[in-house]
Amino acid sequence: MADYKTILVAVDAGVSRITLNRPDKRNALNDEIVGEMKNALRDAAADKESRVVLVAGAGKDFCSGADLAALHQSSQASIEQSLANARWMSELFIMMRRHPRPIVAAVHGRALAGGCGLATAADIVLAAESAKFGYPEVNIGFIPAMVMAILRRSLSEKRAFEMITGGEIIPARQALEFGLINHVFPDDQFEAQVNSYAGRLAAKSASAVSLSKQLLYHMDGMTFETAIESGVHLNAIARATEDCKRGVEQFLKK
Repeated sequence: MADYKTILVAVDAGVSRITLNRPDKRNALNDEIVGEMKNALRDAAADKESRVVLVAGAGKDFCSGADLAALHQSSQASIEQSLANARWMSELFIMMRRHPRPIVAAVHGRALAGGCGLATAADIVLAAESAKFGYPEVNIGFIPAMVMAILRRSLSEKRAFEMITGGEIIPARQALEFGLINHVFPDDQFEAQVNSYAGRLAAKSASAVSLSKQLLYHMDGMTFETAIESGVHLNAIARATEDCKRGVEQFLKK
């Protein structure tokens, strides 16, 4: 396993936990932390014991977005440098989408701008009651450009438009109502509920969960007929897995 400086990584009972570890900076994203997250995701994908990836934040917040010092520096950069910097971040979102394991974001405190995008890029978002979400980039003349592709797939068009142009920060319950997140748990039960949820997900068939994630996201932009045909192929592949064969045998024995 790689030596990490800005994140903490631990694997227990099938769950690979990646914790953003810059609490003094509200876990703001810079090139180093993004690079280390990519490496941690590669480690999790290669680890046969890993069945779920859980992303959390140290300290009071999940992630406040881009590091302001890095953002100021990038505002002085050339177009070529800005493109390279943006692609470095975009690769993380694509890697999360294509990752063979389900990725769960455990959000407490604030998940703002790129931090909100990071949470939304996960397959499942669990939030503490006091958590807050938002894309306030418009308030400083910026836009949530890359994460817009993720947000547009999570919310209705009008909800997404309102969030990115209004720049408002919303509470967890409202984010749940919008469909931005999956579950909200009381603050005093949050950690236990997150661990329980991740544990239940890790107990599912790894091959079935992985194939389901692959097919669901592969359908983006497909016609109905093409999506059905893709389902035909994955259906056949799923039947051939050891998990499926074992599951059918156990079911028939009942």
